[in-house]
Amino acid sequence: MGTPVIIEAGRTALQKRNGAFTDTHAATLLGATQRGVLDRVGIEPSQVGQLVGGCVTQAGEQASNVTRTAWLGEEFPYEVAATTIDCQCGSSQQANHMVANLISAGAIDMGMATGVEHMSKVWLGANVPRVEEHFINGRSKPDNFPWDMPDQFGGAERIAAEHSITRERVDWLGMISQHKAATAVTEGRFEREIIPVEVAGAEGEAVIVDTDGGLRETTMESLATLKTVLPDGIHHAGNSSQITDGAAAVLWMDEDKARSDGHRPRARIVAQALVGSDPYFHLDGPIPATKKVLDMVKMTLTDIDVVEINEAFASVVMSWAKVYGVSDDDLVDKVNPNGGAIALGHPVGATGARLITTALHELERRDAEFALITMCCGGAVATGTILQRI
Repeated sequence: MGTPVIIEAGRTALQKRNGAFTDTHAATLLGATQRGVLDRVGIEPSQVGQLVGGCVTQAGEQASNVTRTAWLGEEFPYEVAATTIDCQCGSSQQANHMVANLISAGAIDMGMATGVEHMSKVWLGANVPRVEEHFINGRSKPDNFPWDMPDQFGGAERIAAEHSITRERVDWLGMISQHKAATAVTEGRFEREIIPVEVAGAEGEAVIVDTDGGLRETTMESLATLKTVLPDGIHHAGNSSQITDGAAAVLWMDEDKARSDGHRPRARIVAQALVGSDPYFHLDGPIPATKKVLDMVKMTLTDIDVVEINEAFASVVMSWAKVYGVSDDDLVDKVNPNGGAIALGHPVGATGARLITTALHELERRDAEFALITMCCGGAVATGTILQRI
């Protein structure tokens, strides 16, 4: 039986749709991330026991086990196997749980959890057959599907109505996400976690992509001018997650092996969960996921130093904050302290590993101990992880 610890974690810069990664194959993007994480700690690829990767839309260049394709594309040893999973937006967070559990079970002593989504070329829903009589709310369902589960924008609006969240509040969250991300970039906070990726420029020249591409100047006044997606709703492009291309990877190892091989254990999982939530609201799963992982280790939110909760839609974060009594000061300083998906983007299959990567580096920057990572997922499920810095 092993004791899983993180020894390295990295991600690409996140690029907006039709941005710097538009012409880069998804497997190439992920392969560069896999290589970058291994190179940082000087580990030979042959030492990796297994990979588990997250990818939501497994179609086109992301089909046929893209985690394995990325590995082979780097000319890494074919003996190392890989699995690609779809847990919707929580895919690569659940991939981290699975790799850690493989080490705990003694099946491997080292593994990599990854995630990728190239949303410029493989759009959400590209893997869902368009057979009209079975295509309901953007999801393939049987005729007798018994739940009133809206699409994700509809779910976000239902959550806002349930918790009396106003447009002013969701716009405020959108604004501070952008401001925090801009501060993080200016102060170089992401430099340690971003793995530079070389792409071809407009003239065929080599271009190094190492800066997130979704940041933009944002004020409450500018957000107030944006048209909402639903006519009677409060969500729009400025307070919802961006369509994004990106990849992330976390390298796990048995703690005894890490120490004997001279690698520094950096963090461990002390609680993990995948929970189902009410399909009527679709996206309010971070609320029960947070309760689940806190209860597992008899902690409260006051014991947590950093929270990374995915900003799929601002109402998801604001409802969670309302339920747990999180103040606006803490929403600025403690929750998504370097900005979230509204500013940085949400490459859905990669976001879970990205959040773990960012949480780890932020714990180290603050010399703090515990981070909570949670996110809503399509299909009314949610992931939760409590990470402890070593």
